[in-house]
Amino acid sequence: MWAISKASLRSILRSPSAVVFSFAFPFIFILVFGFIGNGGGKTIYRVVLAKDSDTSNALYTALVANSSIRFVNYPDSTEELLDMRKGKIAGEIFIKKMPENSGAPYDVTLSSYTSSGNLWPQLKILLDNTINEVSNNLFPNRQAYASFNFNFEKDIKQIRAYKTIDFILPGQLGFSLLSAGVFGVAFMFFNLRNQLVLKRFFATPIKRPYIILGESFSRVIFQMMTAIVIIGAGYLFFGFTLVHGWFTFIQMLFLSFIGLILFMGFGFIISGIATSDSTIPPLANIITLPQFLLGGTFFSIEVFPNWLQPIAKAMPLTHLNNAMRSVAFEGHNLWDVKLEIGILLLWTVAVYFVATKVFKWE
Repeated sequence: MWAISKASLRSILRSPSAVVFSFAFPFIFILVFGFIGNGGGKTIYRVVLAKDSDTSNALYTALVANSSIRFVNYPDSTEELLDMRKGKIAGEIFIKKMPENSGAPYDVTLSSYTSSGNLWPQLKILLDNTINEVSNNLFPNRQAYASFNFNFEKDIKQIRAYKTIDFILPGQLGFSLLSAGVFGVAFMFFNLRNQLVLKRFFATPIKRPYIILGESFSRVIFQMMTAIVIIGAGYLFFGFTLVHGWFTFIQMLFLSFIGLILFMGFGFIISGIATSDSTIPPLANIITLPQFLLGGTFFSIEVFPNWLQPIAKAMPLTHLNNAMRSVAFEGHNLWDVKLEIGILLLWTVAVYFVATKVFKWE
């Protein structure tokens, strides 16, 4: 078994396509997003309206009508706090109706976290401009419609920045594992069967499970090596957040291992049902492409329409990405992401059940 593992690993390392698609391809994406940061495109500011805010006023109506602002509601205050700390929310706005003869009819406050990066400063400017527009429309050349009280030391809570690389790197790592598990295993076992290598293995004393394990170990070793390099490069060169250092790093590798084992199961299925080399890419893309696009690789699934989000949340890559981001940036341990791990394990059981039914030796 170990002889097969070493020979297979040597074969992978000598394959340019394996190195490019398993390591170089996701690494290039990480380099690009690491350098460009948060730039490009129109920014949509996700904003929370504080409880007891007055909504029967022209300012609130103008903010709702602004295409750059999206008000979001959280039934759970804990979830709202977590998203604020992760930088997913630009800030919380409180609109208060003031007594008569107190100056401006309304008072506005903005609170946020430094983790939102440049979102809260831009939101502050947007609020200022909106207040001025409403004031000019309702009180030309007279009083302001609302006073904007803002104090950085008081209203912006200090927390570590949630950088672009903190979102992109786990997504690219997850996609690297998905591609390697599906494409790598599918082509490898199809070719071994098609070239009668598996049949020759049967002439040796080795048992069938050890043939599978031997070939699989080589894939696992190679992909875990790429995971180490990707995480290490992100941390050293672009400041990827590992909250608890080495402990967080080990937990990310453990999650990567679970994801890789699951995705290799898809590869076993495809190698069993494929009838030729040319049928493997279409079958593999049916599995990898939807997860690549909808699994939260480049952007949060929250930007999708409501009808599409349940589909995205059902995909295993989504849960792997969410688990790794929670562990890396939020400092959660594996027990805190037990739901995501449980869903991945359920997917693993289902996938390997199908794989045992369709896998072919000859």
